[in-house]
Amino acid sequence: MKQLLRIMLSVLLILLAWQALVIWGELPHFILPSPLKVVTTLWESRVLIASHAWVTTQEILLGLLIGTVLGALTAVWLSQSSVVRYLVKPVLILTQALPVFALAPLFTLWLGYGMASKILVAVLIIYFPVASSFFDGLMQTPQGWMHMGRVMGATPKRLLWHIQIPAALPSFASGLRLAAVYAPIGAVIGEWVGASQGLGYLMLLANGRAKIDLMFAALFVLALLTLLLHYAVGRFCDVLVEKYRP
Repeated sequence: MKQLLRIMLSVLLILLAWQALVIWGELPHFILPSPLKVVTTLWESRVLIASHAWVTTQEILLGLLIGTVLGALTAVWLSQSSVVRYLVKPVLILTQALPVFALAPLFTLWLGYGMASKILVAVLIIYFPVASSFFDGLMQTPQGWMHMGRVMGATPKRLLWHIQIPAALPSFASGLRLAAVYAPIGAVIGEWVGASQGLGYLMLLANGRAKIDLMFAALFVLALLTLLLHYAVGRFCDVLVEKYRP
């Protein structure tokens, strides 16, 4: 509740500063619309915005799910074999060395203007923080715990499931919280490159037609989706760590 109140207070301060800037700067609405104008447009275009928001939400959630699963599996795989670490870890780093904006047009070319290319961009952005954070947690398992497990006759598989993974859950949670913030970015980047639906597409369309109030309304909805996703993922991570961490 306190966190929600802090967020609401921050949003209120931003809106007040925004309104003051519009009034004192005497800015025309096609340069910077007032918060009231944006809210009015949001209400009047609620059906249009909701339809595009639903598409973006699906892309975000699917990208987050797939990226998290792939990242977690990769981290476990790397932690269990030095040969795999030697061969695969450079590829993992390479996925982040290449700019997403350079790859997004290729994904659109290969997969078309549908959801698949946007999900793939989101997965590419999410994959590294999850895999990297979880891998670090797995490799930093207290050696005393591992030694105790071996003394008690635990197999490598049992060590992994009952000691390493539970001990690495806080690191996994940190990566997942970052992924929740990055997922909308990946989906919108994909929509900017090429799409016929989604909030990113709607923002570009509104900007091209000088409907800046509609662009801000879509941006507001995207920010709200990101905050809700971050909060939900954060709560899930808290429960996960509290329940399963040794």
